[in-house]
Amino acid sequence: MAEEKKPKAAKAPKGEGKAGKAKSAPEAAHAESSSHQKAVLPEGPYTPRMKKHYDEVVRAKLTEQFGYKNAFEVPTIEKIVLNMGVGEAVNDSKKVTSAAADLGLIAGQRPVVTRARKAISTFKVRENMPIGAKVTLRKTRMYEFLDRLITIALPRVRDFRGLNPKSFDGRGSFALGIKEHIVFPEIDYDKAESILGMDVIVVTTAKTDDEARALLHAFNFPFRQ
Repeated sequence: MAEEKKPKAAKAPKGEGKAGKAKSAPEAAHAESSSHQKAVLPEGPYTPRMKKHYDEVVRAKLTEQFGYKNAFEVPTIEKIVLNMGVGEAVNDSKKVTSAAADLGLIAGQRPVVTRARKAISTFKVRENMPIGAKVTLRKTRMYEFLDRLITIALPRVRDFRGLNPKSFDGRGSFALGIKEHIVFPEIDYDKAESILGMDVIVVTTAKTDDEARALLHAFNFPFRQ
């Protein structure tokens, strides 16, 4: 008896099969929706932690304390200026290059080299001689530096007893000095060529020292009692 042959299965249209299995209408709609969402939904903008703290806490606190009528009256930090002088530059100009590199690491921004405006024979300083480095921080980098200064650097200062609450200039600016720049986490103590001091000037839009002090206190500046 002749063997009965099984009929061959019809071939699936090209593009279908395991890899190209046709999707049901709901699946296709969901896939299209997911693809559309990925294409049109961007990631949210980055906001520094200290900027968020100002918007959500500081502004309301100062408004209540001083009775400001609108948001534009509330003082804010305008900029932070970092200045590093290098006394050893008189004998070795390369010290300024090294200091500028370290300041750049601390600030997250390239500093400019500062030069002597006039000659001072007593200190062997010539006019236009490189004597240090300086950088001005605003907006995002300013808030990021502020965060590191308050939460990491100042607590690492040896024998730190708080900031002087009287170090304001009467125009809304506050100045503080740091004797050892190695308190900043960006500086590797073992790789630092020398230990340098630096000045930090916090410039605010406050009209009085009391308002400026309240602003920085709301940012958790550790003032002495």
